[in-house]
Amino acid sequence: MSTDALPPVAPEVLAEAVEQLSARLRKKLDAAIESCTANIAAAADGSVDVPFGEDAVVSLRPGPSGAIVDAGQAVCTCLLAPRCLHRAAVLGAAPIAEMGAPGELGASDELNGSSGTDRSDGSSGSSGTDGSEGAGGRRLESGGDSSARGGCAGGDVLAVGAEAPHEPAPALTTAQVRAATALWQAAAEALAAGVTAGGAVVQAELLRAAHTARLAGLPRAEAAALRVVRGLRAARESSQGQRLGDLTGAFRELLSEAALLASGSAGAGATGSVRRAYGEGGSLRVYGLCREPVLSATGYGGVATHLVDPAGACYTVSDVRPGGLARAKGAGTASVALGGAVLDHGGLARGGLRIVGATVSPDGRLGAGRGVSATPVRGVEWSEEPVAALFARPVHEAMAAALDAGSSEGDGTAAPLLGCDVVVVGAAGEYLVARVADDGPLLRLRPAHPHPGLPHAANLRRLAQCPGLALRVLGRPDLERAATLRPLAVGPVPGASHTLRLPEEWLGRADLGYDRLQGGHFPAEGTGAEPTGPVTAGPDPLADAPLWRVRRLLETGVAGGRRAVAEAGRGAETAAFVVPLRRAGLGGAAQLAEAVMAEADRRPRDAFGRLTDASAEGYARAWLASAVHLAAAERSLVAASWSR
Repeated sequence: MSTDALPPVAPEVLAEAVEQLSARLRKKLDAAIESCTANIAAAADGSVDVPFGEDAVVSLRPGPSGAIVDAGQAVCTCLLAPRCLHRAAVLGAAPIAEMGAPGELGASDELNGSSGTDRSDGSSGSSGTDGSEGAGGRRLESGGDSSARGGCAGGDVLAVGAEAPHEPAPALTTAQVRAATALWQAAAEALAAGVTAGGAVVQAELLRAAHTARLAGLPRAEAAALRVVRGLRAARESSQGQRLGDLTGAFRELLSEAALLASGSAGAGATGSVRRAYGEGGSLRVYGLCREPVLSATGYGGVATHLVDPAGACYTVSDVRPGGLARAKGAGTASVALGGAVLDHGGLARGGLRIVGATVSPDGRLGAGRGVSATPVRGVEWSEEPVAALFARPVHEAMAAALDAGSSEGDGTAAPLLGCDVVVVGAAGEYLVARVADDGPLLRLRPAHPHPGLPHAANLRRLAQCPGLALRVLGRPDLERAATLRPLAVGPVPGASHTLRLPEEWLGRADLGYDRLQGGHFPAEGTGAEPTGPVTAGPDPLADAPLWRVRRLLETGVAGGRRAVAEAGRGAETAAFVVPLRRAGLGGAAQLAEAVMAEADRRPRDAFGRLTDASAEGYARAWLASAVHLAAAERSLVAASWSR
């Protein structure tokens, strides 16, 4: 039976259960976790009993939140309880709970995992089945989602509350530095172990360190650790939606965050509450841009409706709850729970709201507080201001801003929206190839969500059958792929003759995750520019550059641990690895990769063959330096791919 019947478990409860085991029982824990799911018996009240032979039964009794948040809610009937293998195995097989403030269950900063992605829980995006969806993974709250973001890359946008002066980041306390140091050490050991040796014991150490970071007021560090634990679990279970690249990125983010905090330097947002703080937004007038279905790998579904105000700042209204695909499809026409507004999400995406007493989170999410009132107003077409400004900025400038925002966030948050006018070239493999108007770069258009139950992919296939079609596209740039855009909505290009013919009630845009393009929405055949030869997606600087060697080395370390990297760098393998990098002018990448392989193989021993330095911190520092350099180099290549 699947572990889906098990209630989620708070990280600290699992960590404590593993810590109580003897060294002999810890060696048996992974095997016990694999075998404990055969006889799960779930009751209607949410309780679960898991028998182990004839003498032991583990009982899970979740609280009102539906999760195991206290050690007393997990009991075993054997004589060794609560320090028994049975109890730890059942808790280890259960999913990790999304945690809120210390001592209570809430919504974590990240939902997926992953990509992406989320990212994933971390997901990035909203699916967890592809790198970018999982990578956005994606923040969630009551009425929140895992992919929406309060920013647009299509124009000069001030973040919500940006007019207020930024207060200097508070100095870290001794307890916070100590918690960050412990998290760094646990992350380094997990990296050295890799997926192959990163079993329940390694994960429990990371969970304990993450819990300590949460108690110390380091929510971003805790969220990064939970993304790594969920990624390790998914990789060890060979989950279909797990990508090794997502787990590699999660390790990079965790180690970077922990190293920064352990040094005593606090970045913006490193400290504070794990709950999203909503501030007063006063009176707002916002106009709909589009709807985006949200579907996570952890069973959440819903919709995020993107909005823009007259100043160009972007907002979202979200409705995401447990329910999966059916919830995501139905939420697109569900009522908007905001200040008594008599609109559904479909109407809001093509309409607008005048909001009094608005509450807004730092990332632009509109809250539905008690004092909020909202009145529907007329929507605007994409050709009207303020929406038209999203499509006026050159794409290479908008992409550079999106990459800067992504690198500064560093937490797997989905990319801001980007708008542009394109001309369809045709289909090339899994892509819809389009050229940015006025002889701009070739773009690869990929489905924003690959789930076959959503119409993203079908709509792109239909568009690919109409080469020469002029389109206005609003979507998310893929920050990890060359010149790749994931469209959320499309519309006709003002003044173009060969463009979409959409119904008046659609107000000049089609939401690709909800609306289905039909033959009547297209112009007459034969009036567009037919391709003169085979359609290609153009050069891919990421695939062509030898940086893939560094990426493979780092991913080898995540998959097989320190030992696998040491094996890859022995003998003549090192020269074969670094020579192509140096020939391509990537001497820095070559030097850092050599340092990773050398540190992985450094195991100093005394005269009796005993290790004199068993710490994994030196290896983790070398791996992190190479990973950060690789991420920066790839961002530069991605940015260049958006230029002509």
